Amino acid sequence: MNLPNQLTVARFFLTIIFVAALSSEWRFGYTTGLVLFIAAGVTDYFDGTIARRRNLVTDFGKLMDPLADKIMIAAAFICLVPLHAFPAWAAIVIISREFLITGLRLLAASKGVVLPSERLGKHKTAWQIVTVIYFLVLLALEEWERAGVIPATWLTPWPQAWLYGGHTLLYLALALTLYSGFGYLWKHRALIVSA
Repeated sequence: MNLPNQLTVARFFLTIIFVAALSSEWRFGYTTGLVLFIAAGVTDYFDGTIARRRNLVTDFGKLMDPLADKIMIAAAFICLVPLHAFPAWAAIVIISREFLITGLRLLAASKGVVLPSERLGKHKTAWQIVTVIYFLVLLALEEWERAGVIPATWLTPWPQAWLYGGHTLLYLALALTLYSGFGYLWKHRALIVSA
């Protein structure tokens, strides 16, 4: 297994530990989750970059890299819903789009065709990651304030940042998610029609 594919597999394991951190009662669980999510996002960047630069693109990478992204994003959105980062319907829309595109890729694979990720899909993933990191940073700051690491005055604008900044990022991520999803389905509509 080459290095890009190892990084893809590592993202699966990082996601598992991330979910454990956000679901636990650890003293700095949100901070741990933030660090793990950033690490997973970094592997997402490097596995594709290394694969293209070193000509290490494989069918495994074409299929598993987007799947690892989808699992990482779905896990983050699911974990953040009970923390009131955003409404459940937003997570459902994002996760449904990811399952739909995965289904299309499986359909293509059954016909011997590998559908790689596209540039717009990568932008969509990047904005989803930024959105998740934004909320994780705010949760980590609140955690640090409770632990006495930072003064409470630092969090005075926190409710406004949570509401306005978070909603702006969320709606941007949602718009890109829907736009890229419909575009991908339209581009590969012949696969759906012939199914």
